[in-house]
Amino acid sequence: MKKIQISAESTIDLPKDLLEKYDIKTLPYTLILGEKEVHDGEVGGDELFAYVEETGQLPHTSAINQESFRAYFAELLKEAEAVIHFSLSSGITSSTQNAIIASREFGGRVKVIDTHSLSTGIALQAIYASRLAQKGIPFDEITAKVEERIPFDQTSFGLESVEYLYKGGRCSALARLGANLLKLRPQIIMHTDTGTMSAGKKFKGKMEKWVRDYVEATLAQFPNIDPEIGFVTYSSASAEVIETARRMMVEAGFKTVYVTKAGGTISCHCGPHCLGVLYFADGPHPVD
Repeated sequence: MKKIQISAESTIDLPKDLLEKYDIKTLPYTLILGEKEVHDGEVGGDELFAYVEETGQLPHTSAINQESFRAYFAELLKEAEAVIHFSLSSGITSSTQNAIIASREFGGRVKVIDTHSLSTGIALQAIYASRLAQKGIPFDEITAKVEERIPFDQTSFGLESVEYLYKGGRCSALARLGANLLKLRPQIIMHTDTGTMSAGKKFKGKMEKWVRDYVEATLAQFPNIDPEIGFVTYSSASAEVIETARRMMVEAGFKTVYVTKAGGTISCHCGPHCLGVLYFADGPHPVD
């Protein structure tokens, strides 16, 4: 039996090979497309965007309930002495609180961490925990080390359109009108103190241009990088745009840059033509 199992929800947005590399288990969200319900991972962003284009309706996501978490944690504890679970920010979902309540039934063997983040911002924390666990660091020490880094989890992304945020109730009609009239491409930032989102800098132009401007501005705004791992995560983008962002991350000093595609739950809220760069902005934290 392993000592510690690292866990997250499907909103971690990691492909299967990275989940296996870092031994991270996941519990999927439910996506609701009209009268049809599917698990996150059974459909991807491209299918969701096609559904919206065809029907004019935005898919919805359903919070994971306490019973689902309870059964999931019980299953993980059959093969591990303890579980550290990284949950989507409590500022944008009730799933986090459901996970915390469910965890209380396992006598301290399950720790739920409110990441105050989303997508591969969650992955940064989970991967760090996984690497510490692989070094034999004790359970309580891992959770303390991870929680110390949450305020420095730089999670942001650029959007070509705020339509999906507006339809999902996360953008006002006035902000939507202004963004559309001025053709603005906003930077959306996760705030690690509240776990909520707000608009940052504004960019203009085609995706090739605003992505360069967004990445440059973000690296300048949060310059104290931990160079070990960075992410370029996107909902849809051309190979050229993705490569531009990846190359800029490498030039900024990142040793490893993972390029990942947002899953269904995150894509439901950000829409197409969204790209983010995500990394810890608290300087080097070597594990090896």
